[in-house]
Formats: sequence, structure tokens, C-alpha cells
Amino acid sequence: MPAFGILQELESALEPSGIRLRGVVSFAEGEGPSLDEGGSALSVVLLGNVGGSIWPGFAAWRRDYFGSDPLDAWSKAVIGPVAERLGATAFYPSDPPYMPFQRWAMRAEGLKASPLGILIHPRYGLWHGYRGALAFRDDIGTRPSAMEPSPCDTCAGKPCLSACPAGAISLSGFAVDPCRAHLVTAEGQAGCMSSGCVARNACPVGAGYRYPEAQLRFHMDALFS
Repeated sequence: MPAFGILQELESALEPSGIRLRGVVSFAEGEGPSLDEGGSALSVVLLGNVGGSIWPGFAAWRRDYFGSDPLDAWSKAVIGPVAERLGATAFYPSDPPYMPFQRWAMRAEGLKASPLGILIHPRYGLWHGYRGALAFRDDIGTRPSAMEPSPCDTCAGKPCLSACPAGAISLSGFAVDPCRAHLVTAEGQAGCMSSGCVARNACPVGAGYRYPEAQLRFHMDALFS
């Protein structure tokens, strides 16, 4: 199937779930990840959410799911059959062999890490993610896109740094222990755990793509599951 046909079929198959195509990474011979059928991939298509795009589909599916790691399970339930139909090898961020999703995203979309450690997107800000990737034996090409500067480079105020009530965010990176210690306090339960990370919410980039409240609480709860 031609490259355009693969991408078009992927978009069509995943549209109802809210999973979006997030870019294509091309590899030199032998550079890409290993395929189930042997050999290495020449292309990897990144799949993920933009804003709350996956939440309606996932929330509806979750009502009948009682196992652990529901978001990972749902991602596999949606992406797995599409991978099989297209003869692709599926990779997921939660499963070994762990693939370098962040490095792939940097190559595919030119993204850089924010002080929170999350990759920041020029349009979606911190409100996006990666749920899986499909690896192909053939080079299916990349969609041309201009690599925009990281919004953090031109953000003078950097409100994410001052907004964190635990002081866990700095230009040096994200400190996990102070964050977790704050979240179990009454202030943390009423703030970040209730309506999402205060520092993340303070970022002005992509505010229109902010996750819905239920999704924010789900992700915060997952920190302690």
C-alpha cells in the first residue's frame, strides 16, 4: 500500500477513538526498531491524543473494564487490531522493550522538553500525549511540517516555575519527591489532585486544549495507583 494510503487508513480507523497521527519518523537501514517478522523498521508512525480527544471513547469503554492500567489496556485494544490489519509492529510506552517515544517525538515534530519534563507542543502546549506507535518495514515517508521554536524559549514569565506549590519545578528539571510529598497533603488534595497539576495549568500555551476535569483527575490518581 502506498504511503499516503497507509496514513489515510490509519486516520480513518483511529478517528472514532480520538487517537491521532502524531508524526512519522524515518530511519536508515538497521537504525529502526526490530519488527515482529524480523528485520528493522524504516518508518514509525506515532499515535496519541491531542487535548482531550481520547477521553470520550476511553471513558465509555472504561465503564465495562475492571482490570488494572485501563488506559494502557484501551490503547492496545484500539491500536492492536489496526496494527495487525496493516502488517505493522505495535509498540506502547508502558511495555518492554521500551521504545524512545520522547526522542521519536522530537524527531517527528521537533518538540523539546518543558521544565515539567513533558514535551511542549507549539500549538497543544502540555496537553497531548503518545499512546502507541506502529513500525513498518517500508519507508512510508514523512508529512512535511515546519519545525517551530519551543514556546519555552520565548516565555519570559515562565509561570510554571512560580505556580508549583511544592517548588518541584525549576529550570534544572522536575523533582518527583517534593511533588509526591505535596500531593498527599490537604492542600495538594484540594489543588493538584482535584483539578490537575497547578504548574501545568499555569502554562499559557495551548490552553484551549486543556484536558477535561475528569481526565485531569484520572491522570493525577494514576500517580498513586
